[in-house]
Amino acid sequence: MALDTVRDLLRDDPKYVERIEHTTHEWDGRIFRVETLDVKVPDGSIAWREIVRHNGGAGVCVVRDGKICLVRQYRVALERMTLEIPAGKIDPGEDPAVCAARELTEETGLVAERLVPIAVSRSAPGFTNEATRIFYAEGVSQHPASPDPDEFVAVVWVPVEEVVTAVLAGLIEDAKTVISAFFAAGLAE
Repeated sequence: MALDTVRDLLRDDPKYVERIEHTTHEWDGRIFRVETLDVKVPDGSIAWREIVRHNGGAGVCVVRDGKICLVRQYRVALERMTLEIPAGKIDPGEDPAVCAARELTEETGLVAERLVPIAVSRSAPGFTNEATRIFYAEGVSQHPASPDPDEFVAVVWVPVEEVVTAVLAGLIEDAKTVISAFFAAGLAE
């Protein structure tokens, strides 16, 4: 099978594994919590790690008439506008597909007949466990949008090839959107 090599490379290897010796809870926020860890590294010494624990998110790739549905919004962490697929935070214990469906409808008013899992994105595995589940929407219909009260977004439909070009030019950097762009480009082939 083609994935055997990758599975072998992903197995724990004692030459590289770090073992958690002590965890200190540093801070709880509304979206994530922060811990510091003392870890024993393979040579036996102790190292320090800062870890962000996050419930994760879910996003939806919607393609219609050769265009991808994107949400245009200002991201204060980047201090600029972004173009992203519709997405949001998973509530504790929530099924990612339920989150994806909810966020799709809230942000865009679109309702999907079916959501097909296509990928999982881990944006920064060096310091966070955050995972974003990405779904492909089939059979979408338009309904009224209802963004959260503090969410100011605009829905735009951009041709797939333009989104891919924007990704390659560094204009679209959001990981879930990059994955979705290349997935959508594969649909067009």
